[in-house]
Amino acid sequence: MDMTTVSTAATARERPDQQLQLVLRRAELAALIERFAVAEGTNPTAVPGLAVFRSTRVGEPLHGAYEPAFCLIAQGSKRVMLGDELFVYDSSSHLVVSQNLPVTGQVIDATPEAPYLALRLDIDPAEIATMMLEADHLKSPKAAARGIFTGETSIELLDAVVRLIRLLDTREDVPALAPLVIREIYYRLLKAENGWRLGQLAVAGSQSQRICRAIAWLREHSTAPLKLEDMARAAHMSVSSLHHHFKAVTAMSPLQYQKQLRLQEARRLLFSDMVDAAEAGYKVGYESPSQFSREYSRMFGAPPARDVRRFRQGELGGRL
Repeated sequence: MDMTTVSTAATARERPDQQLQLVLRRAELAALIERFAVAEGTNPTAVPGLAVFRSTRVGEPLHGAYEPAFCLIAQGSKRVMLGDELFVYDSSSHLVVSQNLPVTGQVIDATPEAPYLALRLDIDPAEIATMMLEADHLKSPKAAARGIFTGETSIELLDAVVRLIRLLDTREDVPALAPLVIREIYYRLLKAENGWRLGQLAVAGSQSQRICRAIAWLREHSTAPLKLEDMARAAHMSVSSLHHHFKAVTAMSPLQYQKQLRLQEARRLLFSDMVDAAEAGYKVGYESPSQFSREYSRMFGAPPARDVRRFRQGELGGRL
């Protein structure tokens, strides 16, 4: 038997073993999350920046903003919309968000017997930058690309996530060990096929980092009339370059992004009983109540008053 045959046979033996390890790790992760996700919806944990989720039913589409984060499902599946683009992931894959993005998320596979179980870990851009400097072999950032992507979850990544959740059983170990495990998770994400997309977040002078500055400026000035020249100046870009790269990262124009920010904030104000529809629209920058109502209905599927009634009657889900 030549070496090629030996290598092929060894690989064939390893594949079932690796698949078995993935199945066992996913089952352990689901059991751990089910223990710590005691309430329906979002459950904070003792690890800073880590939350676990439980849902026993398919939910309504939820509109909100994702900040840089790593999202992993242990059981069930979910879809996330960014503009007109759809991302679907389940227990075999994960979602990474490398920019502040307005998205729509929906749990699409959940029952009381087999609830949706998932986690979200906030990503620290400063730590990503440090790791990119320390590890020369990590993939160099390429041209600006979407600030959200899915990837296949490797056994190494899954193993690190399981160890992080296990720490919730020994909270005295969290301050010392959680940062080390989180750093390993970052490393696994950066080393993966799409890791360069996450690395863009941290590279000084990259187009993605400039768009990050543009997004920060836009969020700060979301209620004011959009001035692209000021936004481009804040990002150290020309207006034409800003337009091109902003859409490459966010899947929408600056004006569309601003509109989503405004409408999401208006909805938050309405649901908190702080204002009526006219005042909510005015507070987020709309001068025309009819335009506000029209764009609100288009985004959320109902005019403001009816949407608030649906929320109070419990027809809408919880947090994104």
